[in-house]
Amino acid sequence: QVQLVESGGGSVQAGGSLRVSCAASGSAFWRYVMGWFRQAPGKEREFVAAISWNAGSTYYADSVKGRFTISRDKAKNTVYLQMNSLKPEDTGVYYCAADRDGGLLGITTKSGYDSWGQGTQVTVSS
Repeated sequence: QVQLVESGGGSVQAGGSLRVSCAASGSAFWRYVMGWFRQAPGKEREFVAAISWNAGSTYYADSVKGRFTISRDKAKNTVYLQMNSLKPEDTGVYYCAADRDGGLLGITTKSGYDSWGQGTQVTVSS
């Protein structure tokens, strides 16, 4: 498995912005599909965004389209999630995930990934 370490979570008021980061170990990061999921208290973990291995394609949940942007930096082995116009319903633990196969099948589902980070808390107050 690849090690993933998230950072950058925090508390912000509604309408504000945050950027969370995920640093990956290993030299094969450039081949992985990377995704972000989130889990609110008492709810299932849900897909937020994903990016293909070459950053040529990005995918978003309908609830975050137009507000969140996923990107990756090959040189830094890092994937980012820029979150703008945050809403209280965006509150949750944000998890980074890696699909080492690099394929796009199932990337909006938890089962499409084989490595997960420990998560970082994002809290949006109204």
